[in-house]
Amino acid sequence: MSAPPPPPLLSDEEGRALLVLARQAVRAAAARAPLPDPRPVPERLLVPQGAFVTLRQRRRLRGCIGVVAAVEPLASNVVRCAAAAACEDPRFPPVTPREVDDLEVEVSVLDHPRPVRDLEEIEVGRHGLLISDGARRGLLLPQVAVERGWDRDTFLSETCRKADLDPDAWRHGVRIEVFSAQMIAARAAG
Repeated sequence: MSAPPPPPLLSDEEGRALLVLARQAVRAAAARAPLPDPRPVPERLLVPQGAFVTLRQRRRLRGCIGVVAAVEPLASNVVRCAAAAACEDPRFPPVTPREVDDLEVEVSVLDHPRPVRDLEEIEVGRHGLLISDGARRGLLLPQVAVERGWDRDTFLSETCRKADLDPDAWRHGVRIEVFSAQMIAARAAG
């Protein structure tokens, strides 16, 4: 069974609406306040779609959480992921209210992952990777390989590491999937 066709790309207006929701969710989570209502939003943002929210402070990662499965509406996923990136990423302490205006917020809207049949299909800069072996899963967004100057083999190895697998596991029967992502970013508000 093939993956459903990807939803249409977001318009500039829809992208801005997602960024506003994400920043509101980060601000609310940092203040331990109720999260914003993800409605009303443009109708396109009610389509179920996976998303990741990445927070950076002075270009350094400050939090990144996402969902791959397209079960909830995109707007709801972004609110939930933004709040989690601010306060639940185990790699970082929770964001404080004073930090919020200094954060760059990036939303990556994911297409449905599809299995890779031939490694030549993987295009660095265009595809993100999802590698799984049983319960172990590792995901890296398309921009990660570009930012770090990785080739395809390094990208595969680093995604295996993210899954807590041997770096060469991609050569030995793990499940490899690719996806595309539309990236929407906003500089720090302050």
